[in-house]
Amino acid sequence: MGGMSASTVPGLADRYGAARPGRKRLVRIGAGLVVVAFLGWLAWAAWAQSTPPVDSELHGFTVVDDATAEAFVDVAVRDDVTARCVVRAFADDHSLVGEVAFEPTDGRNDIAIRTERRATSVELVGCTAPGQNRPR
Repeated sequence: MGGMSASTVPGLADRYGAARPGRKRLVRIGAGLVVVAFLGWLAWAAWAQSTPPVDSELHGFTVVDDATAEAFVDVAVRDDVTARCVVRAFADDHSLVGEVAFEPTDGRNDIAIRTERRATSVELVGCTAPGQNRPR
């Protein structure tokens, strides 16, 4: 038989080259840096989403008459922020009958909504501030 004997078979290091010293260490350090960067970004994103410049909540509403509804909105807004809030009134057939955009103050805001006919419900769309695209 004319095959190679065990003594003439080249080793992996001869065939592919020896591993560079420190390569595993470099890969571990790089992976660690990627993980730390990702965890830092995740912490920042969670903090930024949990502390918006303005936050609002509808505490109730009253239908005053056929042309007016009143909404009671609690707003938490930072001192240096100019916010804008939107409240909508709907009729019993779920059609929009009134809408008001207002600049809130920190605390309770009583908002009168002029309606084109009697409203049966009021919805707080939410409040936004510069850099805050999603109403809250």
